[in-house]
Amino acid sequence: MIKVENLSFAFPQKELYKNISFTLEEAQHCAFIGTSGSGKSTLIDILMDPERYLYDGMLEIAPTCTIGYVSQFSQPDKSQETTVFEYIGEKFIKIQNEINSILTEMETATDIDPLLEKYQLALDAFDSMGGDDYESNINKKLNLADLMKLKEVRVSDLSGGEFKLIQVMKEMLNSPDLMIMDEPDVFLDFENLNALKHLINSHKGILLVVTHNRYLLNHCFNKIIHLENMEIQEFDGRYIEYNFSLLQTKIELQELAVAEEEEIKRNDNIIDNLRAIATYNSEASRGKALKARVKFQERLEARRIKAPFVDIKQPVIRFGVDHEIEDTVVISVNDYSIAFDELLLENVNFEIKSTDKVALIGPNGTGKTTLLREIYKNNHDSIEINADVKVAYLSQLQGEMLKDSNTILEEFIEAGFTTYDEIRSYLSNYGFEGEIVNQKIESMSGGEKNMLQLAKVAASKANVLLLDEPTSHLDTYTQIALEKAIEDYQGAILMISHDFYSVVNGMDYVLIIDDKTIRKMSMRKFRKMIYASHFDKDYLETEQQKKSVETKIEVALKNTDFELAKVLVEELEELIKRL
Repeated sequence: MIKVENLSFAFPQKELYKNISFTLEEAQHCAFIGTSGSGKSTLIDILMDPERYLYDGMLEIAPTCTIGYVSQFSQPDKSQETTVFEYIGEKFIKIQNEINSILTEMETATDIDPLLEKYQLALDAFDSMGGDDYESNINKKLNLADLMKLKEVRVSDLSGGEFKLIQVMKEMLNSPDLMIMDEPDVFLDFENLNALKHLINSHKGILLVVTHNRYLLNHCFNKIIHLENMEIQEFDGRYIEYNFSLLQTKIELQELAVAEEEEIKRNDNIIDNLRAIATYNSEASRGKALKARVKFQERLEARRIKAPFVDIKQPVIRFGVDHEIEDTVVISVNDYSIAFDELLLENVNFEIKSTDKVALIGPNGTGKTTLLREIYKNNHDSIEINADVKVAYLSQLQGEMLKDSNTILEEFIEAGFTTYDEIRSYLSNYGFEGEIVNQKIESMSGGEKNMLQLAKVAASKANVLLLDEPTSHLDTYTQIALEKAIEDYQGAILMISHDFYSVVNGMDYVLIIDDKTIRKMSMRKFRKMIYASHFDKDYLETEQQKKSVETKIEVALKNTDFELAKVLVEELEELIKRL
């Protein structure tokens, strides 16, 4: 068990945690969630190497506890010649080679006793690691992830998504007591994401996974740790059940808040009357009554409901346009082809109209990002952009559109803002307030950098948006805010995304890569294709019913109809049990 009790920690410019406590116990698969920049990665660093940090409170980890770790920024070494099998089994192969070397040495040695002792120690180490089964276990994991085809492929030839899965397998094979993964899902296509789901669900040890991916959150975890506003909340259960509990609490708090607001208004009226009376009646008792009422009002204000995990401030993302284009073609791609070491795409043809919202879907490494970048640069013979189009681009390579050496203020001055006050006012909608705007971009988290990109895209007022993995590193609240911004946008969008929910909630149709070309697919067909492959047959219908009931609850809360909201919550609870 890992136990954290009353832990507090701060950087010079920012306080991250105030007396937080939580535990991780055997067989718990824990999702670690929270808004971008709240300190999730730093807390992981503290768990992995507590001696590096000066913190208050208690952190209990057994001295014998082994920790496996998969970073969000891992990339394959292009100079590495080892195969996938050799990379995953590296620790086992090393000891196995050592055992074989000792045996060879024993064949010619005159003094065999020291070698026998060395041989026995190596055998014991190999046995304690489960070495007898390591080849079988590697094959099982490769099969589980449907990646047996990569077994003899060089690690240097893997895509980023494939390498991330291979890393996960390698760490799991070492059977650590605690396995930590920091956003392992970033940039994984849907097939690889599903493979990651299988690997997580098959793992027998304790898991702590930072993720904002709603597909994984809904299907992989039995505990939630939520970090927000320097506080932590634990929940034993699935993410979908956690959200349901938050909704129940939200209804209760809103009902209480409305009642308190009415009580405060009544008290305000009494104070106003007492003050009016005091202007023409100076009796001491009148003054005392007024003072008592004012103190009572102050106490009411002080105990207003505070709910750091329910009432989380969501960013306000708005994609406006300076110049709307009538219903016409804004992007035309004709007979486009691309090849690097091999042909990736050929004979690609499609058109996008001025209000189309389109997802570009396909496995990792099939040329999607290159195509989007070439549309942005608009210097390819096969690509034609309407003369009235203004394009904005969000890159999955954040350094392509943001300068790490800039502060946030400097970045937005270069983007065309004229005063620091204007920037501060604008960025407050995106959660960047106070001194954070003076920080260098290189110190930002991945989620914060993507938020800055979204803020720059929105400020451009472009009428065509090219978005490459815009949800990567974004917390779930920002993902939902982005979906709303996409829904309200009056221009065209071409978006690469592997986030299933963002695609089905915001896009009109998909362009899907199939056999080195691209074909158009309706959203209805795309949804059915995904659900048929990865869900029970009734899941789609039940999830649509759930979304419909949640929308009705939102309307009921806006109308302060709490009785209706409670009836709908009961209906929602029954649907959640079926998911």
